[in-house]
Amino acid sequence: VVRVHGGPGAASSAPAAPGAASSAAAAVPPRPRHVLTRLRAAARPRRSRLALALLLGALALGSAVGLMATSGWLISRASQQPPVLYLMVAVTATRAFGIGRACFRYAERLVSHDAVLRMLADTRVAVYRRLERLAPAGLRTTRRGDLLSRLVADVDALQDYWLRWLLPASVAALVGAASVAFTAWLLPAAGAVLAAGLLLAGAGVPLLTSAVARRAERRLAPARGLLATRTAELLTGTAELTVAGALPARMRRARDADSALTRIAARTATATALGDGLTALVTGLTVAAAALVGVQGVREGRLDGVTLAVVVLTPLAAFEAVLGLPLAVQHRQRVHKSAERVFEVLDAPDPVREPERPAPPPRDPFPLVVRGLEARYEDRGEPALTGVDLTLERGRRVAVVGPSGSGKTTLAQVLLRFLDASAGTYTLGGVDARALDGDAVRRLVGLCAQDAHLFDSTVRENLLLAKKDATDDELWAVLGRVRLLEWARELPGGLDTLVGEHGAHLSGGQRQRLALARALLADFPVLVLDEPAEHLDLETADALTADLLAATEGRTTVLITHRLAGLGAGDAGGEGGAGGAGAVDEVLVLDGGRVAQRGPYAELAAVDGPLRRMRAREEDTERLTAVAAAI
Repeated sequence: VVRVHGGPGAASSAPAAPGAASSAAAAVPPRPRHVLTRLRAAARPRRSRLALALLLGALALGSAVGLMATSGWLISRASQQPPVLYLMVAVTATRAFGIGRACFRYAERLVSHDAVLRMLADTRVAVYRRLERLAPAGLRTTRRGDLLSRLVADVDALQDYWLRWLLPASVAALVGAASVAFTAWLLPAAGAVLAAGLLLAGAGVPLLTSAVARRAERRLAPARGLLATRTAELLTGTAELTVAGALPARMRRARDADSALTRIAARTATATALGDGLTALVTGLTVAAAALVGVQGVREGRLDGVTLAVVVLTPLAAFEAVLGLPLAVQHRQRVHKSAERVFEVLDAPDPVREPERPAPPPRDPFPLVVRGLEARYEDRGEPALTGVDLTLERGRRVAVVGPSGSGKTTLAQVLLRFLDASAGTYTLGGVDARALDGDAVRRLVGLCAQDAHLFDSTVRENLLLAKKDATDDELWAVLGRVRLLEWARELPGGLDTLVGEHGAHLSGGQRQRLALARALLADFPVLVLDEPAEHLDLETADALTADLLAATEGRTTVLITHRLAGLGAGDAGGEGGAGGAGAVDEVLVLDGGRVAQRGPYAELAAVDGPLRRMRAREEDTERLTAVAAAI
């Protein structure tokens, strides 16, 4: 999920933010305990169309039963060769039922699918908006493939609750009851036989097949999500997996997930076949029993011989109503699990609580002050950050360094209000950030993330996401600031050259530079760079870090990185001293969510401490890399 913040001078290449309009929560339906009850509650605005679909479906199926019964009477009566006028009503009724069956069925499909597809659209929008509010802090443990499966496959599966379960079951109940009543009017014993057969085929067989398929149906949606996750990992990480030698293992995992899904589907197919076979058996037995009691009724004079055909053929048509109920019950089980997965997203707690009445944003966000900051995630007991202080004045540049898991990205998420602090204060220009709308905060504090998304479009369109009215001169100027000017001028289409899906036509460094150009074009007062050199080789990473620091000179910047090169005097890429373009004003060293050291880079590097040890490990890595390259 990717969000781009609109408005003058406001854009972000960060993942989707939780600061969507608070009205998104209104799209979430009321929350009764049972998920299927919630699903029905979501259909309240379209109950009239669903009721119309139910009526049309009953008329279509009733026409089929009427066609069979009338045809049987017509053939039997015609065998007696009466005057043709005696048959005209039956002939007309046969035509009416035949035409009505097709017309009513078409109208029912049109009305029911229109209503259900509109509900799916509403649900998908609600899920997307919820994901937008949750990302990124609220989706830390959720894989992209699983999210895609929930947004697409699981939401699509909800249509089966109406189209393949509730409407067919309701139509079967109405038409079945009417068929039993009509047959009982002709011959009570035949009506009892038909009632018993319909009850067995419409309730007993579905209960049996649902018991056989219950475990498989509940495993189907999670298995589908697992396969989507592993497939997405293969498609998006093939190059990295190949280099690491992990591609065969990941392909085996994907094949295992596919095999598991195939086994589950086979189990559900077995239940479907069992239901079809038992329904056919019950249908045959019921028709035979109806014929038996019908013949007995003719012998006893309780039934006219011509009407015997109606008594025998009506059950044959009536079973069309219950023919699909075993599969319908399986769809209900399948929808139950899909609905649980959808509502898990809709019910996930907000990582950020938006104010009911947001305060007006300050004209000047400086100073940006963080005091005693503590932040934690819902799935973790201990805080990810504790006791962090930070002050940013205009033009001040701060580097936040530390090992993976030390809380660097958590700090960035708090600064952008992707995550609320559990303790401490965070103010912008003297205004509490929690009193501001999340989007307002992100217009003041922008993010260029390590996984900044590039759309499968042109260089121009990717840049214009930040400022839609930017001129070509502005685009060329910002490309020059990130050292992409010569590269862009040599492109076959210039600014109109396609970058490919996720920037596939660009190198890793070019993707990051283009993302930074977009962030610079947005002209955020405060810019957060979160691991901009991640996933790059050391030489490219160091060169990119130096260029980023040069491009952001004079801009209030928070650079989050695990690399120290370029932060101090004499480092790679830096031509100036400690106060030169390649330096930062202050370094915060995080360890275990706490500030282990802070101060100018030169001072921290001169004393024994975490930063000096980080620098030593970095130098060892560089030497090993140089030796490996030489070999």
